[in-house]
Amino acid sequence: MSMLEDHFLETEILVAGGGMAGCCCAIAAARCGARVILCQDRGVLGGNASSEVRMHIVGANGTGHFDRGAELETEAREGGIIEELRLENCVRNPQRSPSMFDLILYEKCRAEPNLTLLLNTCVTGVRLEGERITQAIAERQSTEDRFTIEASVFIDCTGDGRLAAEAGALFMEGREGQNDYRETLAPARADNERLGSTILMQARRHARPMPFVAPDWARRFTKDELKLRLYATPGEEEPTHEYGYWWAEWGGTLDTIKENETIRDELLAIVLGIWDHVKNGPPGTPAGDDPFEAAHWALDWFGFLPGKRESRRFIGQHVLTEQDLLAFRDFPDAIAYGGWSLDLHPPAGIDAAEEEPCRQHPVPHLYNVPLSACVSGNRSNLMFAGRNLSATHVAFSSTRVMATCAVIGQGVGTAAACAVQRRLSPAELSSHIEVMAEIQQRLLRDDAYLVGICSADENDLARTARISASSEQTGFGATEVVSGQTRSVQGERGAPPERAVPGGHRWMSDPAAGLPATLLLEWETPIAVHEVQLIFDTGLHRHLTLSQHDGYTSRMLWGQAQPETVRDYAIEVFDGHGWQTVVTVEGNWQRRRVHQVEVAGVSQLRLLITGTNGVEQARVCEIRVY
Repeated sequence: MSMLEDHFLETEILVAGGGMAGCCCAIAAARCGARVILCQDRGVLGGNASSEVRMHIVGANGTGHFDRGAELETEAREGGIIEELRLENCVRNPQRSPSMFDLILYEKCRAEPNLTLLLNTCVTGVRLEGERITQAIAERQSTEDRFTIEASVFIDCTGDGRLAAEAGALFMEGREGQNDYRETLAPARADNERLGSTILMQARRHARPMPFVAPDWARRFTKDELKLRLYATPGEEEPTHEYGYWWAEWGGTLDTIKENETIRDELLAIVLGIWDHVKNGPPGTPAGDDPFEAAHWALDWFGFLPGKRESRRFIGQHVLTEQDLLAFRDFPDAIAYGGWSLDLHPPAGIDAAEEEPCRQHPVPHLYNVPLSACVSGNRSNLMFAGRNLSATHVAFSSTRVMATCAVIGQGVGTAAACAVQRRLSPAELSSHIEVMAEIQQRLLRDDAYLVGICSADENDLARTARISASSEQTGFGATEVVSGQTRSVQGERGAPPERAVPGGHRWMSDPAAGLPATLLLEWETPIAVHEVQLIFDTGLHRHLTLSQHDGYTSRMLWGQAQPETVRDYAIEVFDGHGWQTVVTVEGNWQRRRVHQVEVAGVSQLRLLITGTNGVEQARVCEIRVY
């Protein structure tokens, strides 16, 4: 007899997995009007970005050996929901607390009326009718509850792919051989090895010496064994000890699902062994010597949950390959983009002392990710987002990073909501040209970016207006707010030249004219206004992500609103009798702002900007009116 109490839940979309892909997927689907249940098997959201693991979220703009970004030329940082989360975290979490980010993710999910959040709840089984999933079974052991969840669309964002595997979806593990997909970066022969896992640590400097005695089961590392690792340095910046070490990787030669407990135990021994090496020196160091100037440093935190890089990758309608990314293939069903390098690690991790901890092969331009790589090839209503999407080991090494997973999650969630509303199965979406266009236009409306695809929303009344401004700069005129793109990507390592759509893609007022500055929209025939949407400049050429690494954070403007962003503004309308203010905002730091208004007979609409967060001119990337 089971102690679990049974419950039946009905929804339209079930998202399993609450990492960055799952959170963005669930929020996107809910905001598109679908009823969503999000099951997360941990007590916090965020996955590898949560307080349990503490990996910083990286993506298309790169980091480490590879950077992509130039002001007003190459703005590669992801937009949409992940940008909303980053900006919120940046301003509300200047102290860089991992738990604060847990809270922000929790708040964002709880704020959506269409989203039901089930924490500490793991999907453990499914029910099928033919090749279609009808129900998922989820268990919450902490409350002794079991849920039968009926849905139209099921989305696996669990990383390991528990839901999809339970459904019998086809998947791959390990590394493909060079001849399997004609990949030059693949090993000569296929094997069952993969990227390993890492446990991260944090240390803090104290006013007095802080001794460290390693447990007897900790690993011991010689100087030679760590000669190719970022030696006692957790990043490319100045030597420091406060956060690390991504290269403390192990377990890629094992089954990263079935042997995860073994991997965890060994990673703890590795991390403590590295810290012993830093604190007390390599074996043979004379007593009292401090070769890494770490005497005053002490461990403050280290994880017990391995940050897992790779396990199952599901086989979709399309399998992304090395060549798809390096040739930045133009997919008609694009729903997201990436740009992180092809980042291959030796499966033996830290035990591969004679191999570099990673080999980064930069992708030359931003590339699109197709929906067909996120829909199961043998289960018609099963989708996936995150590191378990349909890709070879080599292609996955770029798409696996969390900011890329997040924008893929937003794309998949948006597509799933469209499938529900149109009563289509996810498997049918990619072949419907009109439906894909609808999904892409919704993503652009929600501040996603797709390489080479511009806004063409016929319902956007701003596109029919005569647009002028109180002042403007050459290349950044008032009409740029309806250019159809909300960022510049024509610079080095940006979008492929033939799909970059060059331009300023924002109005910038003349600094000499000062503030306030105004943007004016006029219509010959008066309109009814229900909604005004604004996209502001938030410095997408810069890095911006929560990190425990001081050196990496020093490259950001953390703990403040981004200086390019409009801070104070008002929206005014003229209804034939006089001007009235319908929106007033002070202290803005977000990129995308949507305002519901109800005004009829509007012949003119004016955006009045009275303050920014630092720059001397107003910057507006887009205005939409509905």
